[in-house]
Parts: sequence; C-alpha cells; structure tokens
Amino acid sequence: MKIRTFIAGNLALLLLVGLSAQAADQMTKYYARSGSKMRMEGTSNIHDWQVEGTLIGGFIEVGPNFPSEPGQAATPGKVDAHAEPFVMVRSLKSIEKDGKPYSDRMDEVMYEHLKVQDSPKITFHLTELTLKEPAKSKDAPYAFEAKGQLVVAGVTHDVTMPVNILPLGDKKLKISGTTTLKMSDFKIEPPAPKLALGMIKTGDEVKIIFDWMVAQRNPPATAAK
Repeated sequence: MKIRTFIAGNLALLLLVGLSAQAADQMTKYYARSGSKMRMEGTSNIHDWQVEGTLIGGFIEVGPNFPSEPGQAATPGKVDAHAEPFVMVRSLKSIEKDGKPYSDRMDEVMYEHLKVQDSPKITFHLTELTLKEPAKSKDAPYAFEAKGQLVVAGVTHDVTMPVNILPLGDKKLKISGTTTLKMSDFKIEPPAPKLALGMIKTGDEVKIIFDWMVAQRNPPATAAK
C-alpha cells in the first residue's frame, strides 16, 4: 500500500512538473529596449513641474492568448501575462516644458524624497492583464486594464490603470499608459523646499505617462560546423 502511494505521489509530481514546463514553453518573453520614456507631471504654488526619464528596464511575458501581431483577432478577457518593468530613480531629470534641463537642485530634492539610497528603483509587478477592446485596425492599439503592485520609495501600493499595447511587427511591442497617483499613497511627503523668495509647496497628486518599448530577443547564432 505504501509503495502504491509512493508511486502515485511521484507520478502526480512528475505530471505537475510536466504541465508547468509546458505552460512555461507557451509563454513569450519581451525585453525592454531603447526608445522608452516615462514622464511625471505635478503642480506647486509657484508653477507646474515635469520630470522625464528615457530608461525603462525589465520584461513582459505573455501567453498564447495575447495579440502579438498588428490587427490580430482577439477576444476580450483576461490574458496570461507577467511583467516586471522598472525605472532607475537617478535616470529621472526635471525639465522645462520645452524639454530643456530645469534644475539640479530639484533633482536632488526629488531623489531625497524618493529615498534613492535605500530604494534606487521604481518597480511595477503586473498581477493581472485584461483585454478590454481589440484593435480597430492594424495600426491601432489593443486597450487593456492592468493591475499590479507599484513600489516607490520602498512602499508598495496596488494600482489599476488603462494600458494600450500596440504590436509593431518584427516581434516588438509599444506599451503605453497614463495614470494618476498620490505621493502620500507611498508615504512621501510632497516636497516643500525653502527659497529666498519663500517656500515652494508641491501638490500631492502626480500624473504618470509612459511609453515602454519591448522586443523579443533573437536566439544566438548557431556556430558553423
């Protein structure tokens, strides 16, 4: 009886491992590439401000029900997906509205409030991706809803936001989104640096806008025999 139980247990384990390996084989992985951008916009009692960074790292992997080609037919619903994008805090720089660098002092204040020494990355852990609307043409994006955990300054906060994903062909994707957050959600006190003319008071609400470019990696070339 014990032998039968032992054999049955091992068979079940082998079956589970086999199914897990099969599921992993069906996932397609895309890695971050150049051309990405993240922008943060906020307010203060002096003027509006904006910060930009052009480095978004990480990866996204998707299952066979993900529309990876332009105009591909797709049915609304949950999609098998996992993603771990991140932004290095020190890659973010304050800019003028025309894109010119704004202030090194503002950058240092931002890094301090984002606790860059202890938390050098802003990370997002995707937990659920749902297709809301298929692409209306080959040049149009697919409308998704993304749920996940955003980690800023070492504090984790659940986030739900709309995301557009545009297959570009050639195994590349453009993932774009916009959402509004509050600094206080991450236990960040809105900066209020003192200046010669008084104190700047920063608003709690911040708008996040991003374009994340990802692509599949080509397999390594086989050495000629």
